[in-house]
Amino acid sequence: MSFRFKYFHPFVLLLLFVSLTINSCQDSLCECESVENFYSNDFSNMDLHNFENARAFVFHNDTVLGNYNNEEVSVTIPGLPYHNVLRVTIELYVHDSWDGNLEDGFGGPDFWFIKVDGEEVLRTTFSNSPCESLYCIRQSYPHDFFRQNFPREGSIQTLPGLCHLGGLPNNTTKYRVTRLVRHEGHSAKITLGDELVQTNVPDTKCDESWSVGKIALSTLVVR
Repeated sequence: MSFRFKYFHPFVLLLLFVSLTINSCQDSLCECESVENFYSNDFSNMDLHNFENARAFVFHNDTVLGNYNNEEVSVTIPGLPYHNVLRVTIELYVHDSWDGNLEDGFGGPDFWFIKVDGEEVLRTTFSNSPCESLYCIRQSYPHDFFRQNFPREGSIQTLPGLCHLGGLPNNTTKYRVTRLVRHEGHSAKITLGDELVQTNVPDTKCDESWSVGKIALSTLVVR
């Protein structure tokens, strides 16, 4: 079956063209005049300059920040070139028994967030739950809360757990989280944090926590 444009009203065709153009530009940043990969830190050199509440440990042969439970870690990045958009990229490790969107008041919901200069640009949930026909605790990522996505959706790797589920396969989930943020100014403060619920365990940090394998920041000039 073929479509013939003569059957469409010209105004409908115009709206379709504008919609496709906007979506294409958002996906490819076709209106971007410049991009500079300004900052990247994978902590392999233990560079914790300009960090607050930073601590490092080795997880599966990689040096990472963490692990954290109901905490925040921040880095202030100065000397930014002229820009009007920031691209923030975080490599995130979600350890052990995260309960995603579960709203029972005992085990969840388990939130994780990003702030830029104090303004929240992502608030989402993660789930490391098994997913079967009768039992599947969903997560919001890769969207903001509240969405009903499958556990580990959008992940790039699974690894053994860290503490409560240490050594058991697939109980740490790795994500590459990226957000575009409208921003101007010579510096940016990136804050990562969580709000985890575990009222029914003796060691909350061992039950679920998170770590950071890399923080990267690019500056963009977008028309």
